[in-house]
Amino acid sequence: MPLTSTHWGTFNVKSQHGRVTKLTPFVDDPDPSKIGESLPRLLAHPTRIKRPAVRRGWLDNGPKPAEGTRGQEPFVEVSWDEAEKLVANELNRVRNNFGNNAIYAGSYGWASAGRFHHAQSQLHRFLNCAGGYTSSKNTYSFAAAEVIVPHVIGHEFIDLLTNHTSWKSIADNCELFVAFGGLPLENSQMGNGGAGIHVQRGGFNAALKSGVEFVNVSPRGLDLESAKLTKQLHIRPNSDTALILALCHTLIKENQADEQFLSRYTVGYENFAAYLDGTSDGIKKDASWASELTSICPSEIEKLALRMANKRTLVSVSWSLSRQQYGEQPFWAAISLACLLGQIGHAGGGFGFGYGVSNYVGNNVRRVPYASLPQLKNNVEDFIPVSRVSDMLLNPGSEFEYNGIKGKYPDVKVVYWAGGNPFHHHQDLNRLLKSWQKPDTVIIQDWCWNATAKHADIVLPCTTMLERNDIGMTPRDPYVISMAKGAEPIGEARDDYEIFSGIADKMGIKDKFCEGRTTEDWLHYLWAETRSRAYDIGVQLPEYDELIEKEYLRIDKPNKENIMMEEFRADPEENPLSTPSGKIELFSEKVESFGYPDCLGHATWNEPDEWLGSATKKHPLHLLGKQPRNKLHSQLDPGEYASKDKINGYQTVELSPKDAADRGIEDGDIVCLSNERGACYGGAVITPNLMSGVVVMSTGAWFDPCPETGACRHGNPNTLTPDIGTSKLAQGPAAHSCLVEVTRCSVVTPPVSAFKPPDFVNRSDT
Repeated sequence: MPLTSTHWGTFNVKSQHGRVTKLTPFVDDPDPSKIGESLPRLLAHPTRIKRPAVRRGWLDNGPKPAEGTRGQEPFVEVSWDEAEKLVANELNRVRNNFGNNAIYAGSYGWASAGRFHHAQSQLHRFLNCAGGYTSSKNTYSFAAAEVIVPHVIGHEFIDLLTNHTSWKSIADNCELFVAFGGLPLENSQMGNGGAGIHVQRGGFNAALKSGVEFVNVSPRGLDLESAKLTKQLHIRPNSDTALILALCHTLIKENQADEQFLSRYTVGYENFAAYLDGTSDGIKKDASWASELTSICPSEIEKLALRMANKRTLVSVSWSLSRQQYGEQPFWAAISLACLLGQIGHAGGGFGFGYGVSNYVGNNVRRVPYASLPQLKNNVEDFIPVSRVSDMLLNPGSEFEYNGIKGKYPDVKVVYWAGGNPFHHHQDLNRLLKSWQKPDTVIIQDWCWNATAKHADIVLPCTTMLERNDIGMTPRDPYVISMAKGAEPIGEARDDYEIFSGIADKMGIKDKFCEGRTTEDWLHYLWAETRSRAYDIGVQLPEYDELIEKEYLRIDKPNKENIMMEEFRADPEENPLSTPSGKIELFSEKVESFGYPDCLGHATWNEPDEWLGSATKKHPLHLLGKQPRNKLHSQLDPGEYASKDKINGYQTVELSPKDAADRGIEDGDIVCLSNERGACYGGAVITPNLMSGVVVMSTGAWFDPCPETGACRHGNPNTLTPDIGTSKLAQGPAAHSCLVEVTRCSVVTPPVSAFKPPDFVNRSDT
């Protein structure tokens, strides 16, 4: 059985009569994910896009703002030749009449784990051959951290994640692991770029066995497995920064701050200490102050601070804490706390971001600079922060602030999205629906009729990773997988490369896009480039034909376990950071110079607009939209594995026993979550592992808006979340700052239709 690589693991592919019948776990994987096992049945599922399709109103009336019809009208299936001409003509029309910045192709999403058939890379290369496009910066996962962390420690955030202190170093040396936002191992089955074997649960269990004590700082006890062996601090959502600042204040008050480390390795301690002491604003950030905000008693805060100072401690922050209003601050505060403890660069100590969140964090990997598809130069300078899509479409020409830059939203005429689902991960989906009507044309490339495809004008069906050859290789994972085609494409689906080649041919840019290479030629080229790069760092890789024969290979581990910032700790003069000072910046003159009132020159507490501290009778509950454990974002949501956890087809909602009793809700009831932005339905799960005042709903349910009310009939919590930036610095998503009410549904709820394909009409009916 051949292998394939996915974001949720590597699998053997069993096929029969040209169709994939089963995926079985990779033999080397000690903790395989069951997510991928749903994929074979989805290949020919009713949600599969089988032929190119065009919205009837667009086909009849031409490109123009949809005025509410996008997502409501039936589709007409067309030939590939016609679809290519329609796309080519529309792109040329917009380029010639409005300029390339009128094409938005951020195209955010995980798409395929294969190195060549990566949808966004293919799209960006194609459009760069045509003059470029308006792009996006950062990720929905951790945009706030991506922007603030380089100001503080000089490292690019994504590069930092692959250089974290290894789990083995933690098991051998750490004594106390304090997990702000928890350690959600149920989410660690995923790794963007592909996962060879799953290491997070094994790393965690080895650390437990060696005696590492874990403290779960989260409103949800289930955010850390083996709860009996851990300390739970139930904390109000969005108040982690206040707790961290109080821990810092306690260390200074008790003379436990490492003055020597602060003097040699940091700048700005005096400014930060003055803020903690209240010199700058009259408010002492002590344990009593933080207790009022966090609901944790002062003695618990002070006791934790002293234990952290007297043990080898690792300060861990979940990526989820970046996705709140002022999401930059928990990360800056955590680095500041680690500096006061003085253990950065020591084995098992310091700080970390994302342990338990993604498979690769803490995985000790030899980083090979694998080659990827060259995307060429984008001649368009316009960009937006990744989660400002609705702002851009609704407010063309208006200005925005971002990381010291003043940008201007372009007047977008075409949205081209390949390999992603914004109607899953964006906030305030009803606002996105409104903004989505503004462009002249929306073009989607995907393999299934998710909400984004249903709200398109031109839909182009693409293949899945099981229907094409590729190479699974990422510097985040030690495995290289020869991904062998396991089945013929369903219907008329084509590889993204073939789709763009056909459109490029109609636009006269095929030679530039393809460079005369077939898919197989590109795979040989990418592997040859990879072998050359690997050789330069002392890694010997086999010839391409040998890789195909072997099916997979594993890159040897580095000679020693990784310890983040070890070289800087050993000699900060010889190994300075890429900050203006060369040191860790507890106070950043550069950030201060931006003049942002919501992001000052040091870590600060800023009260969110929506959190339990501002709850009202109308909206008394804080909603957290966690990552799902049974799918990757919205991928494979129609699958059997994801469906098992739903209640009558509705996404589940966790409530505390008190909150459920107060509302007359029983386990398994269908409930409605609502606020002024929208509503969605869900199935109630009552759990004692959740603090009262908080409800938790997984993201990833395919958006299924009711035409009359706008409520999501399926249970996507992003119908409720605010579409605001974290701050002017990063403008990241702030989904976790959200207040709602939950009520029991006493009448029949609307049926779920998320997996129903759109209606189709014949050409003669238009």
